[in-house]
Amino acid sequence: MNKTKTWETLHQTALKAPLSSGVYLWRNQDKTVIYVGKAKNLKNRLCSYFSGQKNIKTRLLIAHAVSIEYITTSNEYEALLLENNLIKKYSPRYNINLKDGKSYPVLRITKEEYPRIFRTRRILQDGSSYYGPYPDVGALDTFIETLFKLYPVRRCRIFRKRDTPCLYYHMKQCKAPCCDKISNKDYNEFISEIKCILEGKNEKAIENITAEMKKAASELNFEKAARLRDGIKALMILMNQNIVENFDSEDRDYIAHAREGELVSFTVLKIRQGKLLGRENYRVESLNEDSELIGEFMNAYYEDSAHIPPRIYVPTTDEYALVSRWMSETYPDVKCQLEITGNGEKAEAEKDIAAMNMARQNAKEDITRRLRERGDMPALKELKELLNLDTLPVRIEGFDIAHIGGKWPVASLISFYNGNPDKKNYRYFRLKTTDGYIDDFASMREAVTRRYSRLLNEQADMPDLILIDGGIGQGNAVEGILQALGLDIPIAGLAKRDEEIYRPGNSVPICLPKRSDALRLLQRVRDETHRFATSRNQELRTKENTKSVMLKIPGIGEKRLQLLQKEFVTLENIASQPEAAIAQLLHIKGTKAAEILMHAKMLLKKQQENKELQRQSLGAAGTTKEKAAEATYISSLADEALSAAENKPDYEA
Repeated sequence: MNKTKTWETLHQTALKAPLSSGVYLWRNQDKTVIYVGKAKNLKNRLCSYFSGQKNIKTRLLIAHAVSIEYITTSNEYEALLLENNLIKKYSPRYNINLKDGKSYPVLRITKEEYPRIFRTRRILQDGSSYYGPYPDVGALDTFIETLFKLYPVRRCRIFRKRDTPCLYYHMKQCKAPCCDKISNKDYNEFISEIKCILEGKNEKAIENITAEMKKAASELNFEKAARLRDGIKALMILMNQNIVENFDSEDRDYIAHAREGELVSFTVLKIRQGKLLGRENYRVESLNEDSELIGEFMNAYYEDSAHIPPRIYVPTTDEYALVSRWMSETYPDVKCQLEITGNGEKAEAEKDIAAMNMARQNAKEDITRRLRERGDMPALKELKELLNLDTLPVRIEGFDIAHIGGKWPVASLISFYNGNPDKKNYRYFRLKTTDGYIDDFASMREAVTRRYSRLLNEQADMPDLILIDGGIGQGNAVEGILQALGLDIPIAGLAKRDEEIYRPGNSVPICLPKRSDALRLLQRVRDETHRFATSRNQELRTKENTKSVMLKIPGIGEKRLQLLQKEFVTLENIASQPEAAIAQLLHIKGTKAAEILMHAKMLLKKQQENKELQRQSLGAAGTTKEKAAEATYISSLADEALSAAENKPDYEA
């Protein structure tokens, strides 16, 4: 593989990476890991390697790399810990001068008559309790200081009996167990509460500290309130779930899978000596039921008893008893417990669920990569046969409409190429003919007219299939526009309710099995059109809600708007004022005031008309008059589109 092709392959991997946090590994031609990095956003971080000027180390890294792998995590905290573990495991060439290799600090509660709490990097098997690790040292120190403010436990390194207590006792920050000012039982009640907070068992920990903070503020003790506030922030950071590293030294595997049609990807997270040392992905094709997949995979995966850990966690499966029996009979000398994720005590169950979610997320990401690599050809071939298409639907374009009660109507256009999203060809249309009232058929007709009249004018390639989010009504509306434009493009409508496929002019739907590759592809296109339309509609609502309608009046800017709103409040009040009142308030001539009043009345009238249209559209739809006007409407749209070769239609990208 030449350097140019390798660079392009690496770049494409970066562009298709997920937006989640995680760790990425660069490998050379020998499959050796040469660099490990973490990212809050994998796609953004990996793409940064291929843009702008880079230093010599980065250029050397790209020159020696042939592939990029990544492991997604739930948050940046886990990514940081996993990065540290993988660097120690692989000792990558380009990490040598970048990482110091030291471990992250933990919080230790000693095993003594009167335990001590402090931060350390050393793990001793002396019966002490350890919590962490915590990459954010500052947050850990702030949290420990907050604990000392809330719980009067000792701070001295060496505990010895004294005759007089130290300064911390007089400051009411220690109960002086060294002077027998507190019993062992009462002292260890404080320690038990602290352990509950650290283990996440005390659900009211933050509420209790918040109450103390408010009490301090009400007593005007703002310094204490500020300390407690910082403690709450630190506690929230430390309470992040972490399944990448803990102090349970028992080895275990977490197995999850994801499937698309016959494609199945398995992910195995391997926890060894309390640390996640990586994950393994396995790709198979299977027509088995989901409940049968775990047993089938384990039968092939665990061939060597030396590689079987004491515990294996799997999702809920109907074959739990069967797989457990197989494990015990196949490997009678191996002590291995098959566990259903989520069983057990609350704290442990939450960690297991978090680990299984991480495994499942990585399996889903691998399925996505597989679909991109193969181009989802089985789904395209199945679609061609089911819909009786002349050619393979390599290019599919989907439409959807989004509005709120007829306001801010938007049509989305998304494009799939070879069964995968082609985002550079996504478009949206700010609809004009249905602004203010509800008519999804008219909205769909406008969007399709604007899209394909432009492609006609530019003599661009047409799609192989158009997918409409809706049933036969929406399909017929689009079919009428295409016929008027002289286009012969296959159309399919996917109805949400029963996932039925409708073709124009045919009221009998096509019903596909849930695992059909063709149905899965159409659902992906439909869901993407909905997401894209809804997000754009949200943007318009936000923009509109932050902008006054009165700014549409010529001659009214921000300063004049403030004066008008302060004096008259609403558009209705402005429109009812005499010219002299407007002229006097804005210090303008009477003619200019008359012009402003005229536009205000026109704007108010338009608002009232839109409200009336919206009210009518919420009633019975599809009157005889409306149906009679439909053919005329389609014809006029087509004539307008075809005559616009020199003047391209209004189109938003």
